[in-house]
Amino acid sequence: MAENPNPTRMELLKAKTRVKLARKGHKLLKQKRDALVLEFFKILGKAQDLRTDLNTRMRGAYGSLAVAQAYHSMQEIESASLAVKRAPGVHVEVRNIMGVKIPVLETSEPKKPLLTRGYSIVGTSAKIDEVADSFEHVLDLIFKLSETENGIRRLILEIEKTKRRVNSLEFVMIPRLESQAKLISFRLEEMERDSFVMLKTIKRKLEKNAEEKKSAA
Repeated sequence: MAENPNPTRMELLKAKTRVKLARKGHKLLKQKRDALVLEFFKILGKAQDLRTDLNTRMRGAYGSLAVAQAYHSMQEIESASLAVKRAPGVHVEVRNIMGVKIPVLETSEPKKPLLTRGYSIVGTSAKIDEVADSFEHVLDLIFKLSETENGIRRLILEIEKTKRRVNSLEFVMIPRLESQAKLISFRLEEMERDSFVMLKTIKRKLEKNAEEKKSAA
């Protein structure tokens, strides 16, 4: 951007256009920032609920494990746990929020029925099943919580970046562009005044010359 722009009508028009575009961009970025902040608090509330639910589920899962230990030896519980099939894979999709890409995590396998968990139902009781069921629910909540917390981190970064752009436009770019437009306008007005004075001076001289010629005749 030129510090000393040419004082022409074209430059004034360009300067006013740049001011208009900067204000429009500033308005759009503020709207984006506000929408991101609203989404942030929405996800933050969801994350807080999930943390509370996860803590409750974890206490319940370890409680059911303690009960199972009263019915089975540690060797039996460890044997059942080692026989369980590996954890399901994770399918990742992407959700777009105002240009922010947030991963959405989903297990790639449905919830395991009792007979497909891997361990034998012979030699185990319903207490083992309760432990497996409890920790499967915990795993589901961990997936959901990791998704929301990842979304929170990404939203925070985008909010900060958008805030910097809004502040840059509001306090630096727009004032500079407005100052440039005012400077061009002021110089044009000066030039018009100078031209007016010059024309008046020329007119008086021409009138004086005309009168002198008339008197001489």
